[in-house]
Amino acid sequence: MRKTGFLLASLAASLMASSAFAQDISVKIGVLNDRSGIYADLAGEGSVVAARMAVEDFGAAAKGMKVEIVSADHQNKPDVASTISRQWLDQDGVNAIVDVPTSSAALAVNEIVKGANATFINSGAGTADLTGVACSPHTVHWTYDTWALANGTGSAMVKQGGDSWFFLTADYAFGHALERDTAAVVEKAGGKVLGHVRHPFPGTDFSSFLLQAQSSGAKVIGLANAGGDTVNAIKQAAEFGITQAGQTLAGLLIFVGDIHALGLQTAQGLVLTESFYWDLNDSTREWSARFEKLDGDKPTMVQAGVYAGVLHYLKAIEATKTTDADTVVAKMKEMPTDDPLFGKGEIRADGRKIHDMYLFRVKSPEQSKGPWDYYETLETIPAAEAFRPMADGNCPLVK
Repeated sequence: MRKTGFLLASLAASLMASSAFAQDISVKIGVLNDRSGIYADLAGEGSVVAARMAVEDFGAAAKGMKVEIVSADHQNKPDVASTISRQWLDQDGVNAIVDVPTSSAALAVNEIVKGANATFINSGAGTADLTGVACSPHTVHWTYDTWALANGTGSAMVKQGGDSWFFLTADYAFGHALERDTAAVVEKAGGKVLGHVRHPFPGTDFSSFLLQAQSSGAKVIGLANAGGDTVNAIKQAAEFGITQAGQTLAGLLIFVGDIHALGLQTAQGLVLTESFYWDLNDSTREWSARFEKLDGDKPTMVQAGVYAGVLHYLKAIEATKTTDADTVVAKMKEMPTDDPLFGKGEIRADGRKIHDMYLFRVKSPEQSKGPWDYYETLETIPAAEAFRPMADGNCPLVK
């Protein structure tokens, strides 16, 4: 009896200590993105909504963890992103920075976080350099990257006969990386790159750039841009009758919100690669319905990635009982990922989150059965094939 009583008392004391320790854990997560400009629709306040949903679904309050979500607008400028990040980490007690679309801004934040006791979970930026030459022990790249987009859309277009390309490229880190990675895929598949033109970021008038693409005679005009730049380029291409003349547009980074803005009449037939679509399965439909009630629109893959990344981050903190970046990121890589939006996956040593990607084609107005019914699935790209092989990335973390 005495032994049993002692064991029960010890267990109770242990549970109380564990509970008290959990109550001491405070986590501050900063959602840093474009909240007023060209990428506000694909990230913006919707990413804040997604982060808060992750905290709620994790049950942080019931587990004795205090989680605070803060947000700021980096205006798609690396210097602004750097200033905000330094203030958050040095003065405001932020433990993790999430989202950060615009590759130049993401690379700047990546460098700051590398030398700080903080975690960076990127969902919005595309450059594959985040898990390549610029990889960091504190950075996880969650949703997509330029290699995965090129591998999906570029390969598909060449297989369909689009073996000559001309690129219309946003003139900054993301556009350059997307053009580079897609050109490599096209040439590996036996295609040719006839040229490129780079437009200011952000852009409004694409007429002269589109005329250069048209005069190249390329079968495919690859749009190595995103958000409002892609939407405006596609609209102006339609006005010029470029697709009617036989050339095909390849939107190398298209979001469901872009299709919504374009309308199916203009967007129909576009082939694109994404890692998430609201109508993939029952889990994505249920979560997306909840998101839409809060945000007003269906979620983009960037916003879905913010949700899943924050959820996994909180699971790692729960498991380690600390916010120490080295410890938490190591646990994030050790633990299999599992969430209702991306399913089961993993985070590699280079920080690349691995999951399936999907090749979609935009439906015609006649094929669509209702609001936001925009995609038909052409192919599921298995996780093992969707992203660049780790050995090819030249990440210093990979030995």
